Amino acid sequence: MMTTTAPGTATTRGSGRDPRRWAALGVLMLPVLLISVDNTVLSVALPEIARALRPTSAEQLWILDAYPLVLAGLLVTMGTLGDRFGRRRMLLIGATGFALVSVVGAFAPSAGALIAVRALLGVFGAMLMPATLSLLRSVFTDRNERRMAIAVWASMFSAGAALGPVVGGLLLEHFAWGSVFLLAVPVLVPLLVLAPFFVPESRDPAPGRIDGWSIALSMAAMIPVAFAIKEFAVHGFAVWPVASLAIGVVFGVLFVRRQLRAETPMLDMRLFARAGFSGALVVNLLSVIALVGFMYFVAQHLQLIGGLSPMSAGLALVPGLVLMILAGLCVVPIATRVSPAIVIPGALVFSVIGYLLAATVGLGAGVATIVIAFCALGIGIGAAETVSNELVLANAPADKAGAASAVSETAYEIGALLGTTVLGGILTALYRGGLLIPPGVDGASAAAARETLAGAMAVADQLGPAGGALRHAAAHAFDSGVLLTSVIGAVLVVAAGVVAATTLRRSRNAS
Repeated sequence: MMTTTAPGTATTRGSGRDPRRWAALGVLMLPVLLISVDNTVLSVALPEIARALRPTSAEQLWILDAYPLVLAGLLVTMGTLGDRFGRRRMLLIGATGFALVSVVGAFAPSAGALIAVRALLGVFGAMLMPATLSLLRSVFTDRNERRMAIAVWASMFSAGAALGPVVGGLLLEHFAWGSVFLLAVPVLVPLLVLAPFFVPESRDPAPGRIDGWSIALSMAAMIPVAFAIKEFAVHGFAVWPVASLAIGVVFGVLFVRRQLRAETPMLDMRLFARAGFSGALVVNLLSVIALVGFMYFVAQHLQLIGGLSPMSAGLALVPGLVLMILAGLCVVPIATRVSPAIVIPGALVFSVIGYLLAATVGLGAGVATIVIAFCALGIGIGAAETVSNELVLANAPADKAGAASAVSETAYEIGALLGTTVLGGILTALYRGGLLIPPGVDGASAAAARETLAGAMAVADQLGPAGGALRHAAAHAFDSGVLLTSVIGAVLVVAAGVVAATTLRRSRNAS
């Protein structure tokens, strides 16, 4: 097996016109697609999981967020280990562990067990992701080909996030909720078989040392902050969330200080001083927050209020998925000629329109409006994500390509985390505050109804005449929350456009 020694160093296997480089691209897209699908597939499965495991509102958010939280916290760490021990080796270890833990997750007996499984999946997912982009850089030595490969990579991220509900709906139409976890097996088995033949090994000949303190500090910063946001959303202002937020900020500052002082930092913080690099990251982050937050409430509305089956709810989003992929690929030739400070804000106009259309759900809009809203959102996010991911690499020095790849993927995962934590948390708070329990509903049933929309619908099914009134009240409270949440989502997209217009003026076009 041929080995490369640096992110940008070619081997005979991956250079020239060897057709196997395109087979390598196909193999490397498998984990990208799976990881991004896994971020949103539970949006569709969540109602079924809520009915089966009866999680609290906080547990429901943790089921979604334990995975991206752990994954985001370990991406840079696993990227460093891949540099030292081999990126393909980490890819294969991660794939094996991810597949095995997914099988365990399919049969989780409780909400707590499922949260633990999702966290462990985050560990192995972090082994998968940093390797993909770095390996692409060594497989595709021709700059134009590499640009297209990165566009495909970015499109798979966006496509996977949108494909999750479709695949989840199809599986849940015929199988139990655990089937969404078993999906990993048929995706990763081909990776384990084909990667040794088509993907060359790659490692850094002079990797930075493994810094255990930096690893601990990064996790100690992220977990308390995520916990604080969740507690604020579910229970409101209290001492513990404030203390948790303060702890996270303190550890974050310590992490940054350690990286700035280290001779070979785990993450070179000086990259963030580059306006094009940091601006592209912020665009990436805000775009993913908007996409995943949208998926969180739309999937619940379509099933629990609109009455669609899981598969029908997923299929309703297929047009937006197709347009997201097409936008990501079609923007490549445009981005070579037009400044990203114009391309990205222009694309995100579509996403703003999508969110404003989604806001009309709270005013009684139907399924057709949601489909059109997701189409508009998908066009903007698909184009913006492709350009911003390419700019992260273009604005980083060649010898920092591995770190830039890990940071780009970290921004994506943090965005997925915040999409459900922030927008999902806001919606949860609005739902709980706006739900008016009708007469005839006992205290225990009222408490269950206030936890989640799925809980309210389950309780309504068990009640007599009061069930219809509760169902109507829960739907009204949820959709009223969607209205305000959509406006906030639109504001985030506008912020992404402003950041792009102000920070990317001097950035190099994709070339």
